[in-house]
Amino acid sequence: MRLKTSLLQEPKHKELVSCVGWTTADELFSCSEDHQILRWNLLTTETTPVVKLPEDIYPIDLHFFPKTIGGKKQNQNEVFVLTSTDGKFHLVTKLGRIEKSVEAHKGAVLAGRWNHDGTALVTAGEDGQIKIWSKSGMLRSTLISQGSAVYSVAWGPNSDRILYTSGRQLVIKPLQPSAKVIQWKAHDGLILKVDWNSVNDLILSGAEDCKYKVWNSFGRLLYSSSLCDYPITSLSWAPDGEVFSVGSFDTLRLCDKTGWSHALEKPNTGSIFSLAWSADGIQLAGACGNGHVIFAHVVEQHWEWKNFEVSLTKRRTMQVRNVMNNAVDVLEFRDRVIKASLAYGHLVVATSLQCYIYNTRNWNTPVIFDLKEGTVSLILQAEKHVLLVDGAGLYIFSYEGRLISTPKFPGMRASILNAQSISLSNDIVAIRDKTDEKAIFLFEATTGKALRDGKPLIHVLEVAEVALDQCGPSNERKIALIDKNRDLYLTSVHHLGREPKICKIGSMVHNIAWNDAANILCGVQDKQLRLWHYPSVVFTDKDLLPKTQHIKDGSEFSHTSHILRFVGNTVTLRQGDGSLMYSNVLAYPVLLHEYSSAARWDDALRLCGFAKDPCLWACLAGMAMANRELTTAEMAYAAIGEVQKVLYVNLIKEQPSKESSLAHILRFSGQVQEAEAALLQTGLIYQAIKVNMDLFNWERALELAVKHKTHVDTVLAYRTKYLEKFGREETSKRFLQYADAVEVDWEKIQAKIEMEVTKERENAANASVRSSTVSRR
Repeated sequence: MRLKTSLLQEPKHKELVSCVGWTTADELFSCSEDHQILRWNLLTTETTPVVKLPEDIYPIDLHFFPKTIGGKKQNQNEVFVLTSTDGKFHLVTKLGRIEKSVEAHKGAVLAGRWNHDGTALVTAGEDGQIKIWSKSGMLRSTLISQGSAVYSVAWGPNSDRILYTSGRQLVIKPLQPSAKVIQWKAHDGLILKVDWNSVNDLILSGAEDCKYKVWNSFGRLLYSSSLCDYPITSLSWAPDGEVFSVGSFDTLRLCDKTGWSHALEKPNTGSIFSLAWSADGIQLAGACGNGHVIFAHVVEQHWEWKNFEVSLTKRRTMQVRNVMNNAVDVLEFRDRVIKASLAYGHLVVATSLQCYIYNTRNWNTPVIFDLKEGTVSLILQAEKHVLLVDGAGLYIFSYEGRLISTPKFPGMRASILNAQSISLSNDIVAIRDKTDEKAIFLFEATTGKALRDGKPLIHVLEVAEVALDQCGPSNERKIALIDKNRDLYLTSVHHLGREPKICKIGSMVHNIAWNDAANILCGVQDKQLRLWHYPSVVFTDKDLLPKTQHIKDGSEFSHTSHILRFVGNTVTLRQGDGSLMYSNVLAYPVLLHEYSSAARWDDALRLCGFAKDPCLWACLAGMAMANRELTTAEMAYAAIGEVQKVLYVNLIKEQPSKESSLAHILRFSGQVQEAEAALLQTGLIYQAIKVNMDLFNWERALELAVKHKTHVDTVLAYRTKYLEKFGREETSKRFLQYADAVEVDWEKIQAKIEMEVTKERENAANASVRSSTVSRR
């Protein structure tokens, strides 16, 4: 990825350009100390004067009213705020008419920014004050008053906090008076510029110490640049939060969100005082000290999938190369390319007006359909369909170009969704709510209908990343999530009328990805690449979870490594320095998943016997128990030396009826309440009591016996035997009460148990005969 820059031979402004701002992706406004406001049309390359400002107005900062709010276009987008050295800010229309001038500060107004929903304006001045104004220019409050000038200010993602500079320090001030203020020393020199991205919640700062830095919203340093040649005079996040730009004297840099540089340009611009990205995140404009306005376009982006490499060579041209036979195809587009994604045998390209879907088997006949809005910020792919996100909402399309659904929930802001907060599978869409980051909304992909009656899945902590598995039937769909403590959890999307069981499967996990061909999960975990070959085993036998994992350790992994994709047997990672790294994993686990889903248990046993890998045997044991394939499970547990579990599997096989076997399988996987409910539903009262006695849950066992008026003496007898073994006296009032009233006779108890088991066997045999008779008919 690099920047393709363009400068006119002669500057259009006579003095330094102080600020720039985009109205659309093809129209830019620039303000200069020559008092001129110019309009730049990128389609016709024409530059026209908008207005000549009064001689006493020297502009400093410019910001257009937000274009879309909650998916609705705003008419007030024709207005921008212009701050100046005379202590005023001005509300100016696109036609150049000054609607209102407001006395705001003593000395220059150094910054003015609309919040994300356009309901408020913040200004920062040379007098050290920060003020909040209504959109009509009425003063609401003076938020800050300090002794030094505030050079730059930015709104938090939810417009409820303000980030501002205070000398060498950065301060995050919530709008609520009682909320805690976060303040820290950020640089060794005066901080000149800050920006706060609403999608990734990361903060940028640049200072006179010739460094730019990336912070999280708690003030923790994520990246610090090496010493640049000159002070950092401007910086700006791209709207999608994936990249940012940095400007200084004769220098323009494009950087990844983790800090490393994609490109460095050395244009003849003087200092770049202001940088602004177009809404589509592809074009960049800079206000230059020598009167120029520099334009830059992001090109040479690359996408990979299996044996295909796709490169954006020009604004409207892509090149596809098949590395197997070195065949090259060139794809031409009518409009400039904004976003693209390559996965599952399809290339999806969003231009400013249309979407193109190519099949990797045929590059000549794409599916083409028009887009409602040209600012696609995210493309996600699953095997059967593709999801597009723009400022107005979410849209799921089939690969034939047919609109399938448009999932949404109240208060959803589509413009701030990114790949970490939304996940797509063949049947489910999961979206983390930005206003309550503990909540994850789930939708059917084919209808857009909300699951769980519209109620979100609630986690105990704020969720940082969500990921749906990609394979298997819909009713077994799992979702993995990382919370703010970097703990990894797994839960089922579908659950039968009860709260979902959320199981922790890892800690200190920085990011994750599911395999495209099997439900294998990989994650970067504290300088290691960890693979969970069968994470769903946590619901069947959580003791097996550590045995089904594989760790690839090495100095090349770090917490800044980011997983790009997990396709086939290859994990692709982006390192902290920007380099790509490919890590190959064994093919056996993918093959084992394939055999399990096809119920080819003999082949699965042969594969594990051939590989002689305890990890594979552990996976097979979990898969077999989940599918109630007890003979295979017995052999797999024996192979990894789990003697107690082999004995319990034999006990399950010896149960007199299918209902008892199912209950014991549920109990084996820790679902005791479900096991008891299944037995009670089928009238097997004694078995339900015995399940509780086996787990020493005596109170519940007695409660069931009393309720159903049977086997009270059995519970008392086994309780007495249990206490005698440990030399303990009975202390429970309830057991003492029934011990006085009920006679315990071991011979009667044994006879009663034998009669129960015999009756259960007979019922099971009769049911089997009836079902075989029905099938013959």
